[in-house]
Amino acid sequence: MPDSAQRTSDTKDGYSYPNKLGRAILTASEEVLGRNGLKAVLAQARLQHRFDAYPPNNFAREFSFEETGRLLRALDEMYGRRKGRSLARRIGQHCFAIGTRDVRFVLFLTRVAFRLLPLETRLRVGLEVTSRVVGRFTGHPVRLSENNSHYYWTTTECGFSWQRNRGSPCCDIVVGLLEETVSWIGRGTGFSVRETACIAAGHGVCTIEIGKQPLD
Repeated sequence: MPDSAQRTSDTKDGYSYPNKLGRAILTASEEVLGRNGLKAVLAQARLQHRFDAYPPNNFAREFSFEETGRLLRALDEMYGRRKGRSLARRIGQHCFAIGTRDVRFVLFLTRVAFRLLPLETRLRVGLEVTSRVVGRFTGHPVRLSENNSHYYWTTTECGFSWQRNRGSPCCDIVVGLLEETVSWIGRGTGFSVRETACIAAGHGVCTIEIGKQPLD
């Protein structure tokens, strides 16, 4: 698979996310940055058309990888790489909170039978369900694998690394989203979540590693 930085900006080939996800990203960004802060980032990203026109709350896949990548590049340009990563992570955490108000898989994860499972089983089942739902929702499949100590969340098409050339992984929104997901599944228990491979850093896939053992 070619590096995302070498692709064209044409998204007619399916490189886009549902409007619902784009709306959640922009809403979460406004919650983290404030309205004026987000407007400044959108201006830096040359996305002024999004000032007062967030994507509609539907599943049409019209929020392009191009827009996602430009938004995150602008975040780094305005705040610097270190703070930009921290802000993106917080945006991902807020995206989870927004998603739990709207995504149907939460109905399964709140069932009494699921909540009574042992933590280890709850984490495995919760991640399996979440990966399937995210794949169907976005149209870009997630592969979930594991070894004795970690789960691995892998995608081959990623808007968060789109046309971003980095020496290290940069899908911090997804890291924040998964941090909140596993904490919620664990009822407040934290787990290690970090990106170990990223298309923007020259890898063929984006992979996020999730520890199986709770953090102390």
